[in-house]
Amino acid sequence: MILNNPSKQVMIKAEDALQGRAQPIQVTNCHQVTQQPIQEPFAEQLQQAIFAMGCFWGAERRFWQQAGVVTTAVGYAGGYTPNPSYQEVCSGLTGHTEVVLVVFDPQQTSYSELLKVFWQSHDPTQGMRQGNDTGTQYRSAIYCTDTPQLQQATQSAQIAQELLVALGYGTITTEIREAPDFYYAEDYHQQYLAKNPQGYCGLRGTGIEYF
Repeated sequence: MILNNPSKQVMIKAEDALQGRAQPIQVTNCHQVTQQPIQEPFAEQLQQAIFAMGCFWGAERRFWQQAGVVTTAVGYAGGYTPNPSYQEVCSGLTGHTEVVLVVFDPQQTSYSELLKVFWQSHDPTQGMRQGNDTGTQYRSAIYCTDTPQLQQATQSAQIAQELLVALGYGTITTEIREAPDFYYAEDYHQQYLAKNPQGYCGLRGTGIEYF
């Protein structure tokens, strides 16, 4: 099968998505920077958040640099294909976007602080792209692990929208909903910019000062 969606900026329908596989992608369960596990189980006091803001290499680095973040991992979420490969996601035939799983200690930081990082670190008005990276896998998203996160994320989007309008930006296209299944990306992508410090990072903010 040729992995090619003629319009990678249009979400694939569930019935047209790639079949995927039952076997999860195997990853090394140790963060390159923090030396903490990147797979469950995590310590009981820790909480999880999932964000998509373009290419996941730079997005993951932005989050592991934050105080109170214990570990991070990159993966795929929001689509239909179980346990997809990177090639499949890039084809536009899975419906997934590139995401970062953020595991944080709520005694050292808060979900609202992570939302601040999210809104200030990319342009959430670009639809199915982020900068020069185009396709459904680069869309902006906040996938919430519980109802309080969903409420906070929704409220934060209203604040960010006002700030963006003041700077001349358009409507936020960020997808905000309950967290779907998270599928780990290949080992090659985990903490990519720690392994390849001069590697590609397309992360760009808009200049808003979210509070």
